[in-house]
Amino acid sequence: MLGAITGDIVGSIYEGHSIKTKNFDLFNPRRYFTDDTVLTIAVADTLLTSGKYAEKLKEYCRLYPNAGYGKNFKAWGMSDKVEPYNSWGNGSAMRVSPIGFAFDDLDTVLQEAKRSAEVTHNHPEGIKGAQATASAIFLARTGHSKVEIKSYVETTFDYDLNRQIEQLEPATVSCQGSIPQAMIAFLESTDFEDAIRNAIFIGGDSDTLACITGGIAQAFYGGVPQEIAQQSLTILDQRLCAIANRFNSKYSVT
Repeated sequence: MLGAITGDIVGSIYEGHSIKTKNFDLFNPRRYFTDDTVLTIAVADTLLTSGKYAEKLKEYCRLYPNAGYGKNFKAWGMSDKVEPYNSWGNGSAMRVSPIGFAFDDLDTVLQEAKRSAEVTHNHPEGIKGAQATASAIFLARTGHSKVEIKSYVETTFDYDLNRQIEQLEPATVSCQGSIPQAMIAFLESTDFEDAIRNAIFIGGDSDTLACITGGIAQAFYGGVPQEIAQQSLTILDQRLCAIANRFNSKYSVT
């Protein structure tokens, strides 16, 4: 989960700006956490408390009303409505990383990812994006190779992962326009930091792209490097940091 949070923080100042370089300050002084972090931690809190996804997402939306949510999510989050709004956006994927770390079999990960997505993103693409991300994290943390992860995601979810980062268009806010980019940023990486830099290089919806990539990279590379992890945690407020630490402790996540 901390990998996803780190990706969000690093990407926060590059959203909408395709800088097309990997040579940048990882923690620019202007960086901050966005809705990607807030809702990732909301999902983690749901798992820690055996809560309901819709209730926790709404709770955190109201606790952090200015975190940068999409218009449709914020309208849903601030309302009394419980019905999903058929979104195919990448919000379902950017918040799902805790599920990939919390469960010990792939079928449960897929089912839980679907449950977490469909409270808002009940469009097939929204569900698919969440399941692809969570399953990649699960496979990465359980010792599968990049070749195996790539094959599973391509076969199961029909994403094209055969391009190189230089060939990719900047990520959009849709699952179908960002999940392949995030996966390729991970697949072409040499370590956790390189994965984040790859995602920022691709550009577009950079915070969400790096958030998705960061969760997978954390799982595959055995954690977030200590110095990077410490810097990310210092940017969170006390509430968010406490939930992140509780989650990491309960599920033995490095």
